Formats: sequence, C-alpha cells, structure tokens
Amino acid sequence: MLLDFTQYIDVHRVNPSAEFPFIRLITSGMSDLLMSVPPEVDVPRYVELMITLPGDWKLDEESLKNEAWYWPMRLIKILALFPHKHGTWLGWGHTIPNGDPPKPYAHNTKLCGALIWPPVSSPDGFRTLTINSLKVIHFFAVVPLYEEEMNLKLRSGMKALLKKLGEAKISDIVNISRPNVAGKRFGFF
Repeated sequence: MLLDFTQYIDVHRVNPSAEFPFIRLITSGMSDLLMSVPPEVDVPRYVELMITLPGDWKLDEESLKNEAWYWPMRLIKILALFPHKHGTWLGWGHTIPNGDPPKPYAHNTKLCGALIWPPVSSPDGFRTLTINSLKVIHFFAVVPLYEEEMNLKLRSGMKALLKKLGEAKISDIVNISRPNVAGKRFGFF
C-alpha cells in the first residue's frame, strides 16, 4: 500500500577525527513519523539511519555528481523514506535489494543490497537519542551487501550471514571492493 505523504530527509555529515578516521552520514527526518510496526513486534518505531564511509570518500559538490561517490547518500535517503512510503518498517536484520533483480549501486562496485544493523563502528557506542519519555530515536547502520550475501541470509538465516561477515571481519564501514562472504572463497559455491 503506497501512502500519500510529504516527507523530507536530510543527510548530515560527521567528519573524521583522530579517534574515528571515517566519515559518517546520518539521516534526519525518518524519525519525524512513527513507523508502521505490527503491534505484536517489539522493535523501535522511531529510527534514523547512518552509513560509515572511508575518511577519504569524496563528498564535494563536483564529486557528488558522479554516482560512484553519491550512491551511499542516495541509499540512506531512499531507505529512510521506504517505511513511510510503503506503510511498513525497517529494523535490525532487514535486507533490502537495490531493485528486482538487484543492480549494483554504481559502476565501480558489485554491492547491490543493504543490511540494517546496529552501528558497530561507533567509537562512543552511540545508538539512541532520547527526545522525551514517549520518543526515543534508534540509530541503525546501513551495510551494503552483495546479492549472494542477501541470498545466503534468505537461504540460511541472519545468523549464517552474520557468522560469515564476522569471520571476514566485515564491519559497517563501506568498502566497495570487500570480499563477498558468500562467494567461492568462503565456501558457498
């Protein structure tokens, strides 16, 4: 069911520091609306998303005209609008393909899907923001995936995917050419 609404998503940039030499992009606006979570499901209803990029990721105006640099920003904006546009919710462990069939986010990577998970690479353990007694915003990381990794999760479950990501030391920091943990090298084909 598509809902008729007007919602704006901003993306804020947190620059690298000595303690955390990565760029973090964080949405603002997704948590303006309560997500449509089934009553029997106990998950956060107010959420914002973040994606962590290498410290040298190009985010200047000229570079952002190139999809090879812009796609992480586009991804978190689309995902932030997704639950409200479709009357649903996003939470820990959800995987979302980039189309059907999934298409790579840009010409320079084969990453073509996203996993929602708690932020792992946060130096201060930042995960929630309390607005008041009724509203706590939860922050989730967006981790780009390969099609085979999404298929692994569908076939064998989230635990199997997390095990493979852990064995390969894959974190929530974007690496456009990281190993595919469901590929031949990792024993799945």
